[in-house]
Order: sequence, then C-alpha cells, then structure tokens
Amino acid sequence: MLEKLMVYFEFSFVRYALIAAVLIALCSSLLGVTLVLKRFSFIGDGLSHVAFGAMAVATALKLTNNMLLIMPVTIIAAIILLIGGKNKKIKGDAAIAVISVGALAIGYLVMNLFSSSGNVSGDVCSTLFGSTSILTLTIKDVYLCVALSIAVIIIFCVFYNKIFAVTFDENFAKATGIKVGAYNFLIAVTIAVIIVLAMNLVGSLLISALIIFPALSAMRLFKSFKSVIIFSAVFSVVCTVVGLLASILAGTPVGSTIVASDIAGFIICLALSSVKRGVRV
Repeated sequence: MLEKLMVYFEFSFVRYALIAAVLIALCSSLLGVTLVLKRFSFIGDGLSHVAFGAMAVATALKLTNNMLLIMPVTIIAAIILLIGGKNKKIKGDAAIAVISVGALAIGYLVMNLFSSSGNVSGDVCSTLFGSTSILTLTIKDVYLCVALSIAVIIIFCVFYNKIFAVTFDENFAKATGIKVGAYNFLIAVTIAVIIVLAMNLVGSLLISALIIFPALSAMRLFKSFKSVIIFSAVFSVVCTVVGLLASILAGTPVGSTIVASDIAGFIICLALSSVKRGVRV
C-alpha cells in the first residue's frame, strides 16, 4: 500500500490535492468551532448553495474566472446570514433555509437552461458532491488556495481574543468596547472564503461536515476554547488526509470518503468521551 501511495505522489495533481486539502481542512476547523458555538452550524450549507448558484450563473455568463462572481456573492450572503439573520422577522435558521433552498434551485435551473455540456446531471453531481474536483486543481488554484488559507489563519490568530469574546457573549463584548459588528463581518468574510475553497474538496452538499464534525468531536473531549480549537484543527487535518488517501487508493468519491472519515473520527471521540466520564465516576 505504501509503495502504491508513493507511486501516486509522483503525480503533481495528487500533491496539489493534498496541499489544498490540508489547508482547507485547517481553516474549516478554526472557524467551525466559532460557528458551532454561535449556533450557526448549518451556515456552511446555506453558503455552499449560494456558491453553487453563483457558479452556475458565472458559467452561464461564460466568465473566464468564476471566482470574480462566486466570492463576492458568497461573502454578501455570509454577511446577511451572520449579521442580518438576527432580524426579528426572519431568524437565523429561517434565513439560512430561505437562502439555501433558493440558491440551490436557481443554480440547478440556470445549469439546465444554459448548459454548455451534454451531461448536466454529471456536472451537477460533481459540483454538489465534489467527486473528483480536488484532483483537477492547477498550480494557479493551489497558489490561490495557499494565499487565501494563510490569510484566514493569520486573521484568526491576530484577532483570536476578539473572536473568542464575540463568540461567547456579544453583549459583554460590546460592553467592553469591542466592535461586535465589525468582528461578525470579519467572521462572515472568512467563512465565505473557506466555503468557496471547500467546494473543490467535498462539494457543496458536504461542506458542513468539515465545519461541524471537527468542532463537535473536540467538544466531546475538551472544555477550554483553545484546547477545542487545537484538537479540532488536528482532527480535521488527520481525517481529511486519511479520507483523501483512502479515496485515491480505493477509487471512491473524494468528498464522501473524507466525510466518512470525519464520521469515524467523531464516533471514536464519542467512545473516548464515554470512557473518560466512566473513569471519573
């Protein structure tokens, strides 16, 4: 098996996929903890569907660089969900549902009306489930992924204390002089960037797994915010690498295999948590 992996790593597209997967998993885990604690776990679904709709429109418009439309549209949607979603008329979960379903339907409609391929169903399936997208990255895609991932990590590290305060108690953070709106805006922009990057890894429908499972697994074993963040990052990277390598060796869909790896890791953490509680008793 090791020899077979070494043969695969001689191909540049496999190395590109591994680099992108590690960076995307790391960024997803960092912001995932914040979103889970703020009870916005499913924002990944909403934003991924928005990105899918924007991608369909960009394809129909025959834009040479889809990111020019996908990124700003996803960022705007993230701001609406994280900040505008607190509107009393449309609560956060309802706002996510409205935007998610609407964007997904419009995206699928546009792809059918302005199809540039003879296999619309295959294109949609690949986009939604990320079957092989991560294995078709170019060197430019990798450079973009590295640059955006480094930016997300730097932002999280520099504003760690402020993000921590806004995550746990916005009212207290506001009382201490922290500009809550500005940091919610920052969180919205960074999560939008992560969602767009993660589409190539696991597809639109499975992005929430990268956000939810590492955070929930870490919370089963640790209590402090910093410990949860660190374990979540390690858990996410390990599960993603295992899932990616397993998909390459077994010939299974990349996105689904990575999510299956996350689920297995989550079950292990649940078992360890039960053992830990039993030892304490």
